[in-house]
Amino acid sequence: MRRLISIVLLSFYLVSTTELYQLLKIPVLIEHFLQHKGQNKNITLIDFLKMHYDHPVKDADYQTDQKLPFVSHANLLSVVFIINPSVDFHFTDKIYNAPGIKKTFYKSILYNKEILNSIWEPPKFYQS
Repeated sequence: MRRLISIVLLSFYLVSTTELYQLLKIPVLIEHFLQHKGQNKNITLIDFLKMHYDHPVKDADYQTDQKLPFVSHANLLSVVFIINPSVDFHFTDKIYNAPGIKKTFYKSILYNKEILNSIWEPPKFYQS
């Protein structure tokens, strides 16, 4: 069941964020080819594809031609990462040695080693 849900969710994601949604238009392609085949019995699939994709023309069925897969494209989801410009890194050449204070060589607002080390400590057992 988990595998099925994973496949469905991945399919939804790919169809909504990539050009895979164009594959959902294949029935329109088949129907339109059959319409052309009804008008001209000698047309082949290759001729049909060349007519609509290689050198498209504005004819009476132009609106239907625009519904074919990979003819028109839509704007898809765009993900943009922006680095916050208010975070500044300043380096100084001075070294401050205060007596009785532990030296910290790397300290940042983005990373605090003391906090991370205290989170992942194993449980302690005290014997009395």
